[in-house]
Amino acid sequence: MRNPLHTGAWLIWLVAVGTMLTVTRNPIYIGLVLLWVGIVLSGLGAPEQGVGTPVLSPLRFALVVVPIAALFNALFVHAGETVLLRIPDAMPVVGGPVTLEALAYGALNGLVLTGLFAAFAVFNRVTPVRSLIQLAPRAYYPVAVTVAIAVTFVPVTLRQAVQIREAQAVRGHRLRGLRSWAPIFLPLLSSGMERALQLAEAMVARGFAAGGVQGGRGGLRTQLLLAAGTLLFGGGLVVRLVGKPLAGTALLLAGLAMIVGGIWLAGRAHPHTVYRAAPWRAADWAVAGVAAAGALLFLVAIPGIDRASLAWYPYPAFTAPGFSLMLVAATWGLLGPAIVSLRS
Repeated sequence: MRNPLHTGAWLIWLVAVGTMLTVTRNPIYIGLVLLWVGIVLSGLGAPEQGVGTPVLSPLRFALVVVPIAALFNALFVHAGETVLLRIPDAMPVVGGPVTLEALAYGALNGLVLTGLFAAFAVFNRVTPVRSLIQLAPRAYYPVAVTVAIAVTFVPVTLRQAVQIREAQAVRGHRLRGLRSWAPIFLPLLSSGMERALQLAEAMVARGFAAGGVQGGRGGLRTQLLLAAGTLLFGGGLVVRLVGKPLAGTALLLAGLAMIVGGIWLAGRAHPHTVYRAAPWRAADWAVAGVAAAGALLFLVAIPGIDRASLAWYPYPAFTAPGFSLMLVAATWGLLGPAIVSLRS
């Protein structure tokens, strides 16, 4: 499927999914977010071989992670009133009651991890590496390119390892011990070094990271701004911890603004051009706006919205979770990419 959305809109959607999944353990909200993410993922169609193809699908990930998380929490957290069985107290750490509440809470944690995995799977499918690099601040553009190259080398190396192993198997090679891995490891290492040298030569020929470091008054001003912003941000955290949230929040915002300004000033020393800039369209604003608004409802206390259902926990006794219609409606904002893909 053609991706009609800007990478920035997808990034805001991803942050909104993570926010909704991490601020609550209410199974109603978690189930709705998983449903909407699943609809968006299914609307992308089948991935092309080698392009955004994860090792595990979200469904297989859930079949592995949810039971493990539920069992782990039930064995190590002996809380809850509904006892399913009792492990002898003579057994260290795991000895004690295994409760329905602990089992359910562990399963919910596994579902949250599944939702995050599915959201990142969607983001990986729709986001080219070059778009991620363009999102990085210009001051860290060389670092972003280096990290992107390192990440893309992993699937290339895995595919080449499979090809080398198949070629050696055709020649009659069999893996029977550590020494038998040498005919696979050595060609893989030499081919990887050759690719790295070719890429390095190509990047040097194109002038990658050839610009000088900003110096003089501009560089000093940037460093002072970043240092002052970091101090204000840390001071805001301390002030909030001592019981002054308003003053702490003001310091946090001031420090964050100074850090962003310092990064912007540092980026001016690293100019770069884009061959074809991706514009923000009305659909991008709509998807990013409704997703961000939904995440904001989960984070900020707004008059008229009952947030008590966000604090639902199965302890001490498992009870039916409540819900707020406004928060349920907020999760619907995650369906924006699926609606846009149907209209395009």
